[in-house]
Amino acid sequence: MTSRDEQFSEQNRRALRARIAAAERWARTPDRAAGTARARQGLRGKFEREVDPDGSLSEAERARRADQLMQAHMMRMSLIAAERRRQRRAV
Repeated sequence: MTSRDEQFSEQNRRALRARIAAAERWARTPDRAAGTARARQGLRGKFEREVDPDGSLSEAERARRADQLMQAHMMRMSLIAAERRRQRRAV
């Protein structure tokens, strides 16, 4: 095996181990929304602190801006994922 083949195989094994762990976790979680609630609240709080670090905005305006920041974050992650998929297909 070449070094590149070994690296690719290790990446595949790591990805498969992660998928197995995720499947086992969700198999034991009766309510997926409840299982991710703390993470979603934490991410939402992060965006709210970014748009209103001194707490001077109204709650409605802070929520509106945080929604926009979260939307930008999700679109950025989607773009990165698409670029990586394209790179993998090119190899």
